[in-house]
Amino acid sequence: MKDQTGSHQFFLTPGHPCSYLPGREARTLFLDPRDTVSAEIYQGLAERGFRRSGGHLYRPHCEHCRACVPARIPVDGFMLRRRHRRVMRVNADLEVRIEAGAYNPIHYELYARYISARHADGDMYPPSQDQFRSFLLSQWSNTRFLCSYLEERLVAVAVMDEQPAGFAAVYTFFDPLLSDRSLGVFSILSQIDHCRRMGVPHLYLGYWIRDAQKMRYKVDYRPVELLVQGRWVRLS
Repeated sequence: MKDQTGSHQFFLTPGHPCSYLPGREARTLFLDPRDTVSAEIYQGLAERGFRRSGGHLYRPHCEHCRACVPARIPVDGFMLRRRHRRVMRVNADLEVRIEAGAYNPIHYELYARYISARHADGDMYPPSQDQFRSFLLSQWSNTRFLCSYLEERLVAVAVMDEQPAGFAAVYTFFDPLLSDRSLGVFSILSQIDHCRRMGVPHLYLGYWIRDAQKMRYKVDYRPVELLVQGRWVRLS
């Protein structure tokens, strides 16, 4: 099925089981994969709630459900909460390095351990090198890996796409044995800091889903903006 929006063509998938809310049917709108994606196109679609998975740009397009709400952080207004300050203290011994968004056996080994420990009951298990490449990388995105090191040991990777007016947090994976460090939170804080250093106004976090426990955290970073009926609405 096709959906024509603006100057781009989109394809709407048939119904499929929702990955986040049990018992619900989901549908997904994809940008035509034959389109040439520029930084400006990617930015424009991100502002309309699209995300990247591999080389595909998509957003939920469910007939009777609006539970997936795009979220972004206006980084200049972001303030550390008590929990965030604690996470920064716990991880003060880590070094964050910006690395190329490309396949690296060291990155993959951490990714495979993370998926096996945290998502063994999901559709991302078992992990593979092809899955790593097809999920996290694309030929047209300006992707960076924000890598956190404990001395010379890689402990977390935040995959981020750099866009003209905002960066997109694509995925984060980390050492599952270091849960006491809250490395997922630390990685988001590192991405906010990187946005500020690079002078871009927003960090796009993907979808906030109130009734999905794994997706609720996105409103813990305030202020946050949610895309509601085509408008970005700020929650302080």
